[in-house]
Amino acid sequence: MRLLLAEDDPLLGDGLQVGLRQLGFQVDWVRDGVAAERVLASGDYSAAVLDLGLPLKDGMAVLQALRSRRISTPVLVLTARDAVIDRIRGLDLGADDYLVKPVDLKELGARLRALVRRSHGQMHSTLRCAGVLLDPAARQVRLNDVIVILSTREFDLLHALMLNAGRVMSREQLEQQLYHWGDEVESNTVEVHVHHLRRKLGPNLIQTVRGIGYTVQRNQESA
Repeated sequence: MRLLLAEDDPLLGDGLQVGLRQLGFQVDWVRDGVAAERVLASGDYSAAVLDLGLPLKDGMAVLQALRSRRISTPVLVLTARDAVIDRIRGLDLGADDYLVKPVDLKELGARLRALVRRSHGQMHSTLRCAGVLLDPAARQVRLNDVIVILSTREFDLLHALMLNAGRVMSREQLEQQLYHWGDEVESNTVEVHVHHLRRKLGPNLIQTVRGIGYTVQRNQESA
């Protein structure tokens, strides 16, 4: 799950980036509002964490610009501004959640998972498909109630596909969910991970749509 973090404080930004990566998120970090708006308009992010007191362009203005361009990426505002009027304005401008610093990292992770889940029309915290149960919070996968050990990339790839069940995802889209800035991406990395997932979870869960990408069927049940 790929996130954009927009935070100008170097110590806080570094701590959030490290902490969120430890929770399993792929995090790209920008330090001003102009960069945040530009990257969110061009990138494929599951969600964004947006500070309001950003240089060059205030976070409220960034949020307003994104929504006016119909960019629907879920946005969680994380700010020191705790006045009720600021909360109301942020939510009215299109923020999906609003948290005041300091924040518990685990709560932040849970709120982000909830935002992403709702943005994909998922009502429950786990995903099911063809006997496979995926728990994003525990980063655990079960096949017919038996735990299956996956690598970090395998889990992230499966999560992206199950979250987008019924939608064909291209290799490029999947790579964007697996890697953050600075990571080296090998040309066949998605194919290798799909091969490993099929070996561990069965050959029929992930389907290849020739010339386009990969998908899982939209017959999942939520628990």
